[in-house]
Amino acid sequence: LLVECFTKYCVTKEAIRHFRALKNIEGGAQVLHNNGQHGDPLSLYLRALCREGRVVELLEALETMLKDNQQIPPRAMILSRNYRTLVSSWIEPLQEEAEIGREVDYISRYIAEGGLTGERKRWVPRRGKTPLDPDAEGFIYSNPMETSFKRRCLEEWKIHHRKLLKFLRNEGPAVLGNVSESDYVRVEERLKKIIRGPEQSSLKPKAASKMTVSELREELEAQDLPTDGTRNVLYQRVQKARRINRSRGRPLWVPPVEEAEEEVDEELDGLIGRIKTEEGNTEFWKRRFLGEDVNGIQSSPLKTEYIDDAYVIDDDADTDYAEDVAAVEDDEVDEEEEEIEQPESQPETGDRVIIKDKEDNPSKPPLMIGVQLLKDSGESTTTSSSKKSPRRSTRKYVEVDDDDEDWFPEDIHEAFKEMRNRKVFDVEDMYTIADAWGWTWEKELKNRAPRRWSQEWEAELGVRVMNKVIELGGKPTIGDCGMVLRAAIRAPSPWLFLQIVQTTHGLGYVFGNPLYDEILRLCLDLGEVDAAVAMAAELETNGIEVPSETLDSVIVSARQL
Repeated sequence: LLVECFTKYCVTKEAIRHFRALKNIEGGAQVLHNNGQHGDPLSLYLRALCREGRVVELLEALETMLKDNQQIPPRAMILSRNYRTLVSSWIEPLQEEAEIGREVDYISRYIAEGGLTGERKRWVPRRGKTPLDPDAEGFIYSNPMETSFKRRCLEEWKIHHRKLLKFLRNEGPAVLGNVSESDYVRVEERLKKIIRGPEQSSLKPKAASKMTVSELREELEAQDLPTDGTRNVLYQRVQKARRINRSRGRPLWVPPVEEAEEEVDEELDGLIGRIKTEEGNTEFWKRRFLGEDVNGIQSSPLKTEYIDDAYVIDDDADTDYAEDVAAVEDDEVDEEEEEIEQPESQPETGDRVIIKDKEDNPSKPPLMIGVQLLKDSGESTTTSSSKKSPRRSTRKYVEVDDDDEDWFPEDIHEAFKEMRNRKVFDVEDMYTIADAWGWTWEKELKNRAPRRWSQEWEAELGVRVMNKVIELGGKPTIGDCGMVLRAAIRAPSPWLFLQIVQTTHGLGYVFGNPLYDEILRLCLDLGEVDAAVAMAAELETNGIEVPSETLDSVIVSARQL
């Protein structure tokens, strides 16, 4: 029931947490399927994982279904508007049909879908009517936002390193071991660079009026448009193509930019690997609350500057929080004639503790006009204030009087000591759901570093998902097979070509000859002669003609080997 509720409200992370507990119970997948009733929660869970690009968790769910003898429901195998199922809907590009090596007969497909009888479903949204997207059915508000596996991996990679940076700043250089200050700064800069991500250059097309003839022809040729004519004709053609792309919501074509390979610093990566965030480790945080350092020593941590999360996420401004505050204070001193109203207290953000240093500010600052008005209104309406709820009056008291007992010392250990003395928080209250319910696997999963995306990994996962779906009784489309094969070609992974092609032929699908020819030539270019020979034998077995030139090249390479 918890997995169903979290899935229907698109709280996918919590749904995954509870599904990992459910899979330990025999027959859990069948109970979640519930014979397809109540919106078929199992199908919704699989579709949510697919749409959000969580392929590792999707594969985990499919393996659980195989263990529980639960066939894949038809609701989970619905087609997207690009004729792809959950087997390949998470592979980029998301909004395109797969390339299968031959032209699609759109007329026959239109007739087969019921276009002549009016039964064909249209994807154009209709206001106030039932959504035509089959993914939307079953979710409470709307289906999860579609995200590719590559983008999901990048987001998880950034989130993980953001946690490492936050933990490093809280605990200081002690988490890195015996390192110098320069190493600490290098690690911090490296983490910030990873969080910032690759530098996104402004990908804007050059103005057509400033482009040369060769540049105009390059843009037209990339979009399969005619490249003949004078410069004026080419200019008009480019402008018209851009207007059409804008009106249809397509991205404008820009010249391809070669991505510079990122340098790998093994020493820095080794230092970053020493940082352990200790998520889910209740005993560790109990010791930290009692004042022990990272290494179990009673000591006060280094005073590190607090830097807001917004700075960690967006590093466009290369100034830290302390410099910003200093600049604001300088402005206030310089501009005496202009009043700058600053709030007396800052709201809590995340794990930040509100701090007030009474020693540094012995004299009270003048009250703001808003606070004075609140005090005046409070004095004039004493009779009406007695009718208000105590919670509201307490909140008002906190806003007006900043000398109450909710302020804690600036030093984190002194603040913890004060909390223990006042019994605001007790060590015995420190436990998680995993502690209470015995989810022993969560501690390991939370502290496991996410794997970095690679094209080879994506192609391998695509093959594994396709095989699992077939084992569970599902049938991928030819578009799914084409997308997985294209992912393997981009890798390139010649050892996957034959496996994907054999699976495709086993499902009764056949690609176009140009795609087979491309695979054979790629195998020869990579020096994988055995893979090319095996592929040619597979094609000959299924009666698929191979171009004579390509076949001769395979035979010559095999004889030379």
